[in-house]
Formats: sequence, structure tokens, C-alpha cells
Amino acid sequence: MRHELHRVISFETVAEFTLRVEFEDGTRQVIDFRPVLVGELFGPLSDPEVFAQVRLDPEAHTLAWPNGADFDPAMLHDWPEVEPELRRLAASWERVVVV
Repeated sequence: MRHELHRVISFETVAEFTLRVEFEDGTRQVIDFRPVLVGELFGPLSDPEVFAQVRLDPEAHTLAWPNGADFDPAMLHDWPEVEPELRRLAASWERVVVV
């Protein structure tokens, strides 16, 4: 199985929790992150002020937040295909209780 490498080259906010992401191959995705903003790592991003702190990580070539949250750029590139699985995983992140 081959894992394609992609790089995020730019992004812009198009709505609350929604970004238009552009990749090195010229493709773009409009991604509504709300369904996966749960759990210990991604949950804090459900605060609009925290989500707005998104930046382009120049080393990893992906979107990153100050709390360490980020997404694999290949996942962002293929968002329409991977989103259903991420939603399923996010449901399990909601149930995790950290003590």
C-alpha cells in the first residue's frame, strides 16, 4: 500500500470551523472540521478563538494549532474519502475519560 505525500501550501477561513486548504498539486479542499473537534487533542479546537489560531507548520507542511493538534496533510488532501472514518473515530474520542 502506497501512502501519498502531500503538502499544504496555504489555507483560508471560509466559515466558522471551515477552511479552504490548498495543496502543492494545485488541488483544494473545503473542510468543515466540526465533526472531529472532540476528545483531548481536538476538543479544545471547538472553541472558535482556539480554532482561529491555526497556522501552517513550515516543517510538516500541514495545519497546526498551538496545543499540538494537527492533521496529516495526506488526510486533509483526501478529506472526502477519510471523513466518514474520522467521524467514527471521533465518536470514540468523545467517550475517553482521562483521569
